[in-house]
This record gives sequence, C-alpha cells and structure tokens, in this order.
Amino acid sequence: MDYSLAELPDEHLQLKNMVRDVVERECMPLELEYLKEDLYDELKPEHEPHLRKVSQDTGIWDAHVPKEHGGGGMGILGLCVIDEEIYRSAVLLPKSPVNVILYECNDQQAPTYLEPVIRGEKRTAFAQTEPQSGSDPGGSMQTRAVRDGDDWVINGHKFFISNSLACDFWMLQAVTDQEKRRRGGITMFLVDKGTPGINVTEIKTWHNRPFERATCEMTLDNVVVPHANILGEEGYGFRLGQQWLVVQDRLTRGASSLGQMQRSLDMSIEWARQRQSFGKPIASRQAIQWMIVDMFIDIQALRAMTYGAAAKYDAGDTEGDSRYLGSLIKLLSGQWGHRCLDNALQVHGGIGETYELPISRFYRNQRHARIGGGTDEMHRMVLARWLLGRDVTDV
Repeated sequence: MDYSLAELPDEHLQLKNMVRDVVERECMPLELEYLKEDLYDELKPEHEPHLRKVSQDTGIWDAHVPKEHGGGGMGILGLCVIDEEIYRSAVLLPKSPVNVILYECNDQQAPTYLEPVIRGEKRTAFAQTEPQSGSDPGGSMQTRAVRDGDDWVINGHKFFISNSLACDFWMLQAVTDQEKRRRGGITMFLVDKGTPGINVTEIKTWHNRPFERATCEMTLDNVVVPHANILGEEGYGFRLGQQWLVVQDRLTRGASSLGQMQRSLDMSIEWARQRQSFGKPIASRQAIQWMIVDMFIDIQALRAMTYGAAAKYDAGDTEGDSRYLGSLIKLLSGQWGHRCLDNALQVHGGIGETYELPISRFYRNQRHARIGGGTDEMHRMVLARWLLGRDVTDV
C-alpha cells in the first residue's frame, strides 16, 4: 500500500515499479535465511552472482550513474527511488557502489579507481572521521599530509571508517595547510590498500556487520602517497567530502529509511487485520490505529522531502540549499524512522522481536541512523546556522 504524495517523473516511476518487482521476486524469498543468521549488507556466495546479474540485466545496477560514465543517467532522484525499494527487503539487491566524488577522477585516475568501482570490481572507503573530530572534521582534523617532492607523507588516525577491511582503496582526507583547513587546507587522497604504514583494526559494534561492511579504525605512519593520487585539487578535499556527505550519507538515508518504514507499515496493517485479541482484530483498537496512522504520516512527509531535495540536487543546486536539506533529511530519517519502527514493533508485539520478521533488524538500523553520518544534535546545529547565521550561533 503506497499512497504517495510525492510525484515522480514517469521514467522514475517506471524504475521504482521495476525495482520493487525485482526485490519482491528475488530478494524477499531469501529473507528468513538471512535473518536467522543475522546477515545484512552482505550476500552469500551462492546468491551474489545471480542477484548481481539480475541487477545488471535489468539496468538497475547503474541506473543512477551519469550517462557520460556509461550509466542510465537517472541522477540522485533515481538513486533514491532505487534505494527505497531495495531497502524494503532485509536482503539487499546489489547496485553499483560508485561514490559521487569519484567522478572527480582525472583521465589518468579513472581507469584505476572510478571505472572499476562503477563495474563493482573494486571497493572504496571514505576516511574522514577521527577520534576527536567526528562532528567537526574541518576544525579538528589531526591527520597531516606533508609534501616531499613528487609524494606526500601522511600521518594520522582515522576512526569509525566503514568498509575498510574489504576495500581496495580509501578516499582519505588529510590537512595540507594548518591555517586554511576547511577553506582550502584539506586535501583528498586516493590511498591504495597495501600501502606500507597503514594498520586497520575492526571496531566491534552491535550491528554485527559483515567483513565487507565492518567498522574500523586505521592508523597511518609515514604513509607515502604520490602527488598524482590527489582527487580533485590540492586543498579541495573538504569540499569534496561534504559533497559525498550531503548526497550519499545524508540525503539518500531518507530513501533507505523509507524502504524500511514502508515495508514495516505494510506488515503492520496486514498483522493488525489478522491478529485477534478478545475476539476482535487489533485493527479495531484505537491505540493500534493511531500508531499506524502516525507511521503513515511520517512516511509521506519524509518521502516528499527526500524526493524534492534529490530533484533539487539534480537540477544543479549542489552547494546551496541542498547541503542543509541533506542535514534536514538525515535528522528526520533517523528520528522518524526510529519512531516508525518502534511503532511497528509495538503493533506486532513479541513476534516483531523474532528473526521470523525483518522488523527488529530494521529497528536496529534506524536507531543507528540517529548517530551514524552525524548525530541528531550535530545536524540541528547545522540547521540552526542556516536559519540564524553562523555569526549568532557560534557565539
């Protein structure tokens, strides 16, 4: 049941319907097996090749990739449409994992870094967060890169870096000018796995993430990176990092939350109609009705904002309002997603806590969404600066 108030262009609506059909046919029948083994963000070897082929054959795999890079050119709105449908399942249909900032690769870098990632032959990880600079990377970043002829020597410590165990290279930020910092003093480097001086260890969290998605810390001890491995321009790295955060770590979180919220609403409606208490379906109880209505309201509002912000970004607003809309959607997707899944658990009662259903898995993800990618409090600060001005809010 999808009474959507967010209107989509016809081609995006067709894409949405196609992804939904594929997910329901190919992914959802596998859910029970994955849930019982607490697997998520990971496909078993016996399933991954088939699901990847289905994604590629249908054009879902690279529908969001720009046409100049061989994709479908459906933009960030297309990525949101795909993600919402993919995340309705506890078994995730694979898609091209390309990071938007890799489009900054020059002609020499693209064959080694951009193109293999688009095809899914290589993995990358984004290394910005540090132990003392989670919410203020521009002002507190301690990792330093010093020029040495045709190379840069990097020393520092990164923290909570996803995908580091299985990645082939990092997109790593380091300070190259202590005075300028976020205003031209942070540079993005393409750092290959296996470069001497890098040590990576896993950080265990309640997510029980698989090897491919493990959260890690990494230390860099005199790591030598060629000058040719600068992504974009020297001093341009903080701006690039913000571009990734706005689009793929904030705005699209609205879409992934929507998928889990919509699936949970659909399941809650079905369960409320069939579950009996004192001789009547629980759907007849006002307490249940209101929880379901609240879920519906949150979904409609979040979908309208997410799709609207994605369309705005695709229209060329990549620096202005999109940055703040990304924070708004990140904040609300975590809070409303958590609230929605909390209601879904309450509607289902004990059965919702079992591995027979994906609801408890979704709930875990939605609680994390209020921390990962910037805490609720950090995004409120960003929005306050936007509304009131930095000169007031920083006093």
